[in-house]
Amino acid sequence: MKKLIIIIVSFFSVYSYAQDTQNNVEQPKKVQKPNKVEKHYNQYSYSKVIERAEGKKLVSITVQRELAESYKRLGQYQKCEMAYASLANMPEKTAPDVLAYAQILRMNGKYGESDEQMTLYGQMNANDSRVIELNKNKNYLQSLLTDNGNYKIKNIDLNSAEQDFGPAYYKNQLVYTSSRAEIAASMRKWNGNNLSFLDVYIADIDSVSAELSHSKRLNMINRKYHEGPISYSEDGNVVFYTRNNYNENSSDGVTKLELYESTLKDGVWTEAKPFQYNNKEYSVGQPALSADGHILYFSSDMPGGKGGTDIYRCERLGDGSWTTPQNLGDTINTEGNEMFPFLHDNDMLFFSSDGHPGLGGLDVFVTPMSEHITQKVVNLGVPVNSSKDDFSFIMNKEQSKGYFASNREGGKGDDDIYSVVIHKAIHFGIRIKGVALDKDSLPLGGTIVNLYANENSSEPLLSTFTKKNGSFKFDMVESSNLRITGTKVGYEGDKKNILSDSSNHFVTLVLTKNLGYSLFAHITDKKTKEVITGVHVKIQEVKSGKVMEFVTDSIGEFRKKLEDNHLGDSLKYNIEIKKEGYLTKHLDFQKTLANESEIKLHEGLDISLSKVEVGVDIGAVININPIYFDVDKSIIRKDAALELDKIVEIMLENKGMVVELGSHTDCRAPAAYNLSLSDRRAKASAAYIINKGISKDRIYGKGYGETKLKNGCACEGIVKSVCSEEEHQQNRRTEFIIVKLKD
Repeated sequence: MKKLIIIIVSFFSVYSYAQDTQNNVEQPKKVQKPNKVEKHYNQYSYSKVIERAEGKKLVSITVQRELAESYKRLGQYQKCEMAYASLANMPEKTAPDVLAYAQILRMNGKYGESDEQMTLYGQMNANDSRVIELNKNKNYLQSLLTDNGNYKIKNIDLNSAEQDFGPAYYKNQLVYTSSRAEIAASMRKWNGNNLSFLDVYIADIDSVSAELSHSKRLNMINRKYHEGPISYSEDGNVVFYTRNNYNENSSDGVTKLELYESTLKDGVWTEAKPFQYNNKEYSVGQPALSADGHILYFSSDMPGGKGGTDIYRCERLGDGSWTTPQNLGDTINTEGNEMFPFLHDNDMLFFSSDGHPGLGGLDVFVTPMSEHITQKVVNLGVPVNSSKDDFSFIMNKEQSKGYFASNREGGKGDDDIYSVVIHKAIHFGIRIKGVALDKDSLPLGGTIVNLYANENSSEPLLSTFTKKNGSFKFDMVESSNLRITGTKVGYEGDKKNILSDSSNHFVTLVLTKNLGYSLFAHITDKKTKEVITGVHVKIQEVKSGKVMEFVTDSIGEFRKKLEDNHLGDSLKYNIEIKKEGYLTKHLDFQKTLANESEIKLHEGLDISLSKVEVGVDIGAVININPIYFDVDKSIIRKDAALELDKIVEIMLENKGMVVELGSHTDCRAPAAYNLSLSDRRAKASAAYIINKGISKDRIYGKGYGETKLKNGCACEGIVKSVCSEEEHQQNRRTEFIIVKLKD
């Protein structure tokens, strides 16, 4: 864990007890005159701390704490555990002491004992997000320790006996950070671990084995003290890297980390310029650039963070300056340490953390960074993560290979770089990619693409604009059956349905030039199917009340251009269709304008007319809804009155029409009862129509009970019906049969 000595302690000043200062946890008091052990500790001479304090009895709690931390920072984890066990049993122990004990137990693979200490820590600091997350995910270990076969890792041959970590891609090469000793660097030792100062190296990548070769120091970056980690833009023309603040220490005498930027111009790297948010009082480091170099992620212990080191984000402005650093928030950052960010293809952020539920020290996590998705953090599990520190994960664009660093057992040195083969691409929920094209297959940039929960949804879940090349992308945490639409001014839109049987989809939306919308219909005789001329059609917009009127032409058609309607508008009409000698129809019409320019009313809507003639059932022709009565009642309900009013209107238009109103039941209940009940209901319905102004000699009611079953669903006597409820419903009906037409 020596890299934590350098990266976390000396640079970020994240002591296990210092990080909790921001969380109002009681801190151990510093003695005014440090003894020799404390002096060695403050000078990062951890081996001397161990030499003076190891095996001593009755040491102060401060010395015991510094002894435990010294073991930890030199990678002596078993001794560290024993030292923290003693510390945790001291009466004056603090909450951070218990937390540190829990963490070293976890690093030693003692998860059950670690969780017990975390429970004790939670009693002392219940608001810590690490405690809250652990309580919500008590069974987190089982999934993390299950190797699903997606990753195959290998310790690369290039690793040295010292620290090798922080891999980053530079075109077809790999840069990394190392404390490996060279002749030029062997005289420069850092007191914290007696290793050479960190430098940045570059090496060639074998495309098949992922091994590194021809490694050499990157002289354009390396200076006297620590440099690295590093990050390049995708084209390799912009680089950010980490470096010691050579010029001044913080007010407490600690050398902090800074970020520097350089650009490649005419084949020459410009002089490095400091990042505008460098500050001698806190560290900024471990950069991660977006592919275009316009977004920067980094780690920092700047004031106002969640605790420890947090990950921040900045965007480059037009003048080359950067927006104020934005903390990535509680979903990613914890009271622990979040560091080593890596941005993959602008939509996934990898980072390492010892604050989220994990297997040991630092674990590698990934979170989606798309603006279209709710953030969640996923632990990569074994074999990428172990009980020790696993960090600085990177991955190629194809998501097939990558690298990371770890100080797990079995390595060649302190921190080693491991290659990783990835068998299945990482994704979150459902990913939808696609392109919008015109009918000539040319890309349509600026197309509005909406994603709906289902075919009937009116409000989109997500919306975006296509890029210049017509491409678009959505990420959904929860997959479902979806509908996707594409719209653009001047074009007819397109839509596609997406089933949730796959996690990846590619959708092609084809938009055609919009020639305007028009209403069109041809009206026919329902029986003969011949077109009807001279039909009066009245269409009223529900929302505005605006009325359009037409008369069908010599071929039974009408057409009206919709001047004020556009793609995506919702049409809602009340339609009346009338011609002398035919039964008038009233219909409701609703449609959202999509990619067809001609709205054909006769498709999906029955606008044919039936002649007024003896034997016709008016109710069936004009689509009367069923006449309902309360159980064992014949009183006309309000919903039944609305339907009977439609019959009144037809009879007022056709003065010579005589109608028999017949009421029918199904076979259930005794036949005599059904006959009596249906007759009462028929006569009550006829009386209602008469009271509305229709002469009593033009309509009469008659009950038929179950005597005219339409489908043979009888059930009287010994006959047992096996008919469905739907079949019985067909027999429960009211008919309005024209029985005579007077002159």
